[in-house]
Amino acid sequence: MPATDRRRLRLFLLALVLPFALFRLLLHASPESNLDVAGYNVHHLFTGLLLITAGGVPLAVRRGPERLLDVCAGVFGVGLSLALDEWVYLIVTDGSDASYLLPVSLWGGVVMVGSACAYALLAARQ
Repeated sequence: MPATDRRRLRLFLLALVLPFALFRLLLHASPESNLDVAGYNVHHLFTGLLLITAGGVPLAVRRGPERLLDVCAGVFGVGLSLALDEWVYLIVTDGSDASYLLPVSLWGGVVMVGSACAYALLAARQ
């Protein structure tokens, strides 16, 4: 595997794991924290999907200098981390702030983010 691909893979994996861990720590410390814009609650699923789109499209068409694609891989990883975490939380709980602290929500997020990491590592071996 070329050095640029290894670097991008490491960046992507870091961008998957760190935001998940940071969000979980922050929201565990303050579970009532919400991002409200004009009276609407903006879940990190929506923010994640925006980041997935912003980072994923340049990666899919492979346009831009290598450093830009590295940034795109990081943006894509952060977005995927946020989206997977919120997605599993909304599926396995009732969606309340208190439910975010339930073990099923945490372990569901760990499984989803861990699965994405495993898939990236497997795909990198091809």
